[in-house]
Amino acid sequence: MFHYTKVLAKLNWILPLSGQDDVKRKLSYRINKAQQDLLNQFLSGHGVQLSEETLDKLYQFADLVVDTKEYGNLISAKDSEKFLSRHIADSLVPFVFMGKSLDPSTSPNGSAQDDKLRQARTGVGNDKIRWADMGAGAGCPVFPLAIAMPNVQFYAVEPRHMRVNFMQMVKEKLHLDNLTVVGKRFETSGLTDLDFISCRALSTFENDWERAQAGLKQGGTFVTLKSFNNIAHLENDPKVHIQKYELPEEEQVYALVTRGNNE
Repeated sequence: MFHYTKVLAKLNWILPLSGQDDVKRKLSYRINKAQQDLLNQFLSGHGVQLSEETLDKLYQFADLVVDTKEYGNLISAKDSEKFLSRHIADSLVPFVFMGKSLDPSTSPNGSAQDDKLRQARTGVGNDKIRWADMGAGAGCPVFPLAIAMPNVQFYAVEPRHMRVNFMQMVKEKLHLDNLTVVGKRFETSGLTDLDFISCRALSTFENDWERAQAGLKQGGTFVTLKSFNNIAHLENDPKVHIQKYELPEEEQVYALVTRGNNE
């Protein structure tokens, strides 16, 4: 049974509701310093430097997921030990690469959508970007992305009630006004005309793309994070862009895969 009152009590102990100043203060994190260092090394290695406030929110999110794992089986004990270096780092990969390393000759969308990618990453631009994450689970990658890109409107789409309630509580604790939790399957969520739709290790690329396509606007982009071994067969597909990457202390190669909705 999921004990909502116990979870809420724990969340209040970690993040008392007393305004935005709580976000800026340094906490005694359950996530150890070595994990923080690995995440920062991953980011700096790709030329990314986040503000102290952004890092603080990422650490708080990690703490909340790890601290409440026993109530909803949010993550395994093994994953909790490397939550920052594995799961937060992986969640931030679209922020790290999109609009930065994609060039017009290899982008699946051309220069117009490259501008959207850069706007999502930098927050510079006039258009309101809308981004939905399918099967958001306990909040990866959508919470780290919403923390890193506060000018983008995110939707965390997840049908399982325990995870929906958990994400809603965390959203309120972290004051994430740019994120909406949607307690439905993506197909019944009513979300359409989206600039970006993402998922992380949900199903096969082909199945995920089929689910996402109807919700994308013309020229929108599907974004997914996979093990490279699972998408290697797409390397010669001209409609797909693949960015390989490695995560701290992980042996396998991963891939950020994007496809534009240009048909």
